[in-house]
Amino acid sequence: MVLQTIMMAQLILVVILAILFSRIVVASAAAFPIAKPGCNSSCGDVEIPYPFGMTEGCYLDEPFQIICNTSFNPPKPISQLSEIDVARISLEGQIHVLQFVARKCFSQSSVVPSKHMVTTFSLAKFTLNHTLNKFTAVGCDTYGFIKGFHGVQGYTTGCMSICYSTEEVVDGICSGGGCCQTSIPKGTSEFSLSVGSFRNHSVVENFNPCSSVFVVEQGGFNFSMDLLRDIENVNKLPVALDWTIGNETCEIAQKNLDTYACQKNSKCINDPEPDSYPGYRCSCLEGYEGNPYIACQDIDECQDENLNTCTFKSLCKNEIGGYKCSCPNGYQGDGKISPCLPKRKNQQLLVTRIIAGIALVTAALLAFGSWLYFEFKRRKLIIEKQKFFQENGGLLLQQELIKQKDCTNIAKIFTAKELEKATNNFDEKRVIGQGSYGTVYKGNLTDCTVVAIKKSRVVDRSQIDHFINEVIVLSQINHKNVVKLLGCCLEMEVPLLVYEFINNGTLFDHMQDKAKASVLCWHTRLRVATETAGALSYLHSAASPPIIHRDIKSVNILLDDKYTAKVSDFGTSRLVPMIESEIPTMVQGTIGYLDPEYLQTSQLTEKSDVYSFGVVLVELLTGKKVLCFDRSARERSLASYFLSSIKDNRLFEVLDDNIDTERNAEQLKEVAMLAKRCLNVKGEDRPTMKEVALELEGMSLSTRHSWVQHPATVLEEMESLLSDVTIILSPKKHVLLPINDGR
Repeated sequence: MVLQTIMMAQLILVVILAILFSRIVVASAAAFPIAKPGCNSSCGDVEIPYPFGMTEGCYLDEPFQIICNTSFNPPKPISQLSEIDVARISLEGQIHVLQFVARKCFSQSSVVPSKHMVTTFSLAKFTLNHTLNKFTAVGCDTYGFIKGFHGVQGYTTGCMSICYSTEEVVDGICSGGGCCQTSIPKGTSEFSLSVGSFRNHSVVENFNPCSSVFVVEQGGFNFSMDLLRDIENVNKLPVALDWTIGNETCEIAQKNLDTYACQKNSKCINDPEPDSYPGYRCSCLEGYEGNPYIACQDIDECQDENLNTCTFKSLCKNEIGGYKCSCPNGYQGDGKISPCLPKRKNQQLLVTRIIAGIALVTAALLAFGSWLYFEFKRRKLIIEKQKFFQENGGLLLQQELIKQKDCTNIAKIFTAKELEKATNNFDEKRVIGQGSYGTVYKGNLTDCTVVAIKKSRVVDRSQIDHFINEVIVLSQINHKNVVKLLGCCLEMEVPLLVYEFINNGTLFDHMQDKAKASVLCWHTRLRVATETAGALSYLHSAASPPIIHRDIKSVNILLDDKYTAKVSDFGTSRLVPMIESEIPTMVQGTIGYLDPEYLQTSQLTEKSDVYSFGVVLVELLTGKKVLCFDRSARERSLASYFLSSIKDNRLFEVLDDNIDTERNAEQLKEVAMLAKRCLNVKGEDRPTMKEVALELEGMSLSTRHSWVQHPATVLEEMESLLSDVTIILSPKKHVLLPINDGR
C-alpha cells in the first residue's frame, strides 16, 4: 500500500514537471529578440526595439538614436534629436513621449501679464499622430491655438473655454465648460502652442488662476473640476508620435536590398497618405511574430487558445505560418472554418445552447445599449442647458447680479429642474392663464413659496441684452401695487419669468362675472383705480430708468384676497432712457386699449399708458367689455361710446347697475371727466399719470372721510390735518391731501 502511494506521487510529480517544461518551452518560443545582438534592449523600464538603439551600430540612423540618461532612477530614455522623454516605443509605428504643458497663470494683485504666451516644439523625424492625439485647452477664461505644418502647408487651429462658476463645469466632459479639445491635422512635425485669457481670469481667479494648452494622447488625460485649480501640478503628458523608415515608398526601397529594412517573413507597408510624411513601415506576415526589422518567427497558435479557432483546442497542430484543426470521432467538420458538430445525436441540444447563448449576449447588449442611451441623453441635456443658458444671456445676467450683490431686491436665477418640479413638469392642470405672449403656470417652490411662472412663446435672440437689463430693473421694483418679479430661468430654449402669486384673479374676471361684479361696490372700484394709477405713476416717475408698461388693461390688473390691485405682465414694457421722452417702436398692445396717437406715429410715450388707463376707468364705471362685436356699431368700441354718452349728457345711462349712482353721483361725474381727459386723442392734452394718481387719491381720501362724525371729532381731525396738508384746487371742490402720502 505504501509502495503504491509512493509510485502515485512520483507519477503526479512527473506530470507536473512535464507541464512546467512545456510552459517553459512555449515561453522561450514566444520570446523574440527586439534589439540587435550585443545591444541593450531597454533603458530603465522602457524597451528599446530596433530600429531604435542607444549605441553606435544599434540603431538604424540618427533619428532613431535614444540617449539613456542614467542620472535618473530608474534611467530615463530621451530622443537624441528632439530631446523629449520617451515613455514607450511600438513596432506598429508609434513612439509615445512626454511633452510639456504650455501654461499662463494670472494674479489680480500683481501687474497684468501679457495677452498670451507661445511655446514651440520640434519633433525632428517624428510627426504627431492625428487619430490618437487631441489639442486641449484647460481654464474658465481661456483660448488656445496650435500652429504647425501639414506636409508643406501651414495651418492654425484651436479652441476656447468660457465659464463663470464651477456649476458650469462637468467632470469628465471636455466640451467648452472649463475644458475644450480639437483635432490635429496629420503629418505635423514642428508646432507651436499659444495660450491666453480674455479677462486675465479676473472673474474666475478664486477657483481657476491659470490657462493651459497642450497636445495629449487620448486616454492620457481625464478632465476634472480639480484641474482648474491644480493644473500647475501637471508638468508632462503623454503624446503619440508616428515614425517611418527613410523617405521612400516600399516599391522604391525594395530595389536596394542593402538599405531595405524589412527582414525575413515580413512585409512592407506604405502610408495611406504619403503626402503627409514620407517613408514606410514593416510588419510580420500573418502567422508570425517578432521584430520585423530583425526577424519574424513562427507563432505556435496551438499553445494560445486566443489565437486558434479550433472547436476542440486539444486537436490543434502547429504548421509553419499557421495551424491545422481536426475533429474527434463522431463529429463532422474541419474544426477551424466549419465547427465540429455531432454527426447524429445531441444536435438539438447543441442548437438549444447556441440559441440560449445568443439570447444571453443579446440581452446583455440591449441592457448596455439602454444604459449608454440614457447616459448620452443625460449628458446631452446638461450640454443643451448650458447652451440655452449662454444663448439667453445667462453669463451677462450673472455679471450684472455680481454688480448688484449689495442690493436687497435682486433677481434669482432658477434652474430648469427647480421650475419643472414646482409645476409638476409644466402640467396643463397648473395653467392659470394664457395670452398672446405666453402661458402662466402656478408653481410651488421647495420652500413652500407659491409663484406664478410665465413661459413666453418666442424669444428674440437679438434683444437678449435688453431682456437681461429689464429683468434686473423689474426685479428691483418694490411697490405694493406692482407684482414682484422674483427671478428667471435661462436653461430652456425660451426664458421663464417667476413672479409672486396673486390669488384672487384679474380685474377683468371680477368685472365680467355677475356674482363677483355685485361685490365690487363703488368705493372698492375707486380704490382699485387709485392703486393702479399710483403704481403707474411710480413706474413713470420714481423708477430708474422710467418704465412704460405699454399693455395696461383689466386682464393685467390682479386682485388679492383683500381686493388690493397689483399691476402685472411687463412682457411688452420698455425702459425709457432718461434723456428721451418718446421711443420709436413697433406698435404693440391690445385693441380697445391702444393709444390712437401711438398707433399712427409709432412713438411710444408715457401718455400711451394714460390712454390705456382711461379705458380701464371706463370699464370700472360701466362694467362693459372694451370691444364687443355683439353690440351695435355705435356701441362696439367702449371708449368711443363712453365719450359720446358724456357729450350727449347720458353718463348715468351707461354706468354699471352695481354702482349706487345716487350716493356717489358727484364723484362718478369727476371720475368720468378724468377718464375723458385721459382718452384725449392728442397725448399732450392728457394729464400725466402722476396728476391722475393725485386726483384719484384725493377722491379716495374724500370718500374715507365722508361718514358722519361728531362735530368735535371732525374739528380735531381738521386741526391735525392742516399741519401736514397741501390743497389741490379742482373746478368743483377743494380736496385735502397729505403731503407725505408717498405718491
